[in-house]
Amino acid sequence: SYLLTSFSKYLATDEASSLIKNAVSDAIDTSSIEKSMSKYSAVISEQLGAVMSQIMTAMSSQITSALQSSMGALTSGISENLLSAFDFNTDSLANLFKTEMTAEELKDLMVSMMSNTKSSLNGNLRKLGYADLDDPSTITIYPKDFDSKQHIKELISGYNDRMTAAGDDDKVIQYTDVVDALMGSITMIINAISYILIAFVAVSLVVSSIMIGVITYISVLERKKEIGILRAIGASKRNISQVFNAETFIIGALAGVIGVGITALLIIPANAILHALTDQQNINAILPPGAAVILILLSIVLTLIGGIIPSRKAAKSDPVAALRSE
Repeated sequence: SYLLTSFSKYLATDEASSLIKNAVSDAIDTSSIEKSMSKYSAVISEQLGAVMSQIMTAMSSQITSALQSSMGALTSGISENLLSAFDFNTDSLANLFKTEMTAEELKDLMVSMMSNTKSSLNGNLRKLGYADLDDPSTITIYPKDFDSKQHIKELISGYNDRMTAAGDDDKVIQYTDVVDALMGSITMIINAISYILIAFVAVSLVVSSIMIGVITYISVLERKKEIGILRAIGASKRNISQVFNAETFIIGALAGVIGVGITALLIIPANAILHALTDQQNINAILPPGAAVILILLSIVLTLIGGIIPSRKAAKSDPVAALRSE
């Protein structure tokens, strides 16, 4: 017993504790135990995390569904209570609002409210139809004819010149001749059409002059024997040329007269059609006498030009060779 008591006291000393601790640490591999514990700790943490995630998901869905059902019941209850809390008399409510504006005026009001343009005094007065006869903004003049229109333009131009000379530029009248602008556009269109027609007429005149020259040349070839006889009995080259020039002159004069006559006849149905389409009796197509005379002279001149070369060839023909021809 004495030994046991002494051994127990020895074990209670620091030296014995240090020896036991060193012996135990030498006997046990603490690093292996730490590695095993760390591995098991990671596995346990992963399992606990998965379990906690499932628990939180289930609890969240249950809480959400419970809140939704509670809020739905609360909202429906509030709506029913609000509907039953108020009672409106539609007739009395309609009598609260009254307007003296028509539908068109209401529409204009809404348009003005939505527009970004600011209202002005002149704009409002113009909209309401207000006008001061002593201070007009515009004056519209309707002349009875073109001569009156021209006279009015001269009066306004004279007044503007006097105001400009006096230095009163603010009193100058700014005017717009609507008819003149319209007639200017119509005149441009008519001039364009006239230029096209003149081009066609010029081409046709050139072609007709060439054809007259060809026909006269053929006549000279067919009348060689006649030319030879005339030269044999004493006709000069000038006389031969005058014969063919006289023929071309007669052809040109007849062509001009016939053309002018046909044109004068066609004017009658053209005016009838024009009156029927426009319902205006003062619009007429005419052929001035001076223009008719100019057209006849132009036809004569063109035929004479076309017959100059063939007539000269006839005048230069050899009488002996002309008499031998058949």
